Amino acid sequence: MNTSKLNVRASVSDAEWETRVNLAACYRLMPMFGMSDLVYNHITARVPGDEDRLLINPYGFMYEEITASSLITINLAGDVLLNPHDHYDVNLAGYVIHSAVHGARHDVQCVIHTHSRAGMAVSALDCGLLPLTQTAMRFGAIAYHEYEGPAVDTDEQVRLTKDLGKNDAMVLRNHGLLVAAVDIAQAFNTMYWLEMACRAQIDAMACNTDLRYPSKEVIAKTAHLYRPETRRPYGVMEWPAMLRMLDRRDRSYQD
Repeated sequence: MNTSKLNVRASVSDAEWETRVNLAACYRLMPMFGMSDLVYNHITARVPGDEDRLLINPYGFMYEEITASSLITINLAGDVLLNPHDHYDVNLAGYVIHSAVHGARHDVQCVIHTHSRAGMAVSALDCGLLPLTQTAMRFGAIAYHEYEGPAVDTDEQVRLTKDLGKNDAMVLRNHGLLVAAVDIAQAFNTMYWLEMACRAQIDAMACNTDLRYPSKEVIAKTAHLYRPETRRPYGVMEWPAMLRMLDRRDRSYQD
């Protein structure tokens, strides 16, 4: 199904349009914080009220080009249901990774995958993510998935989702980072914190001196206190501020 950009708004529900606007905003925010990779990587969001439909970026668009109406709708089987573009489609690797998580985790509404410099560096370390900073301690239950080559084989989906389990963040070994969250706002917040934790670790390790760790008790306490269900869901306070920041710069993500 090919629909012009002008018709997308009229073709979807108000709830889906709101999700499209928020997802487009998330795409725009990623390069502002150094978490994009040219036209690669993906952020997906489930269409409200329909567990089988996902919104994903057109393969070939820079993140800063994404708008609410430019997003493509696919189902978990990979069928394209709505594509407003004549010359852009969906990246297979994006489909394989994201549909696997959405299909296995009904609590997940948004999935973000990155190839950031710091994320790739940590993914290549045997030690993985270390509890060196308060930000890193938030990820006490982070998952790991071994690299199997470019993610174009649907057989990998079973192993990927088994490794993720019920966690909200995962290091894809020799590859990058992935987060899965209950909404777009929390997904962005989780990826931002994970990225900052990776950057701080790489900076500390580059100093070529002994690393200082808090006690195991403090690490566990911090991980508990920084869980979104302990005090408040992350993104509730932050997301409106992020949208205001975008609006001050460029409101075209809402188109």
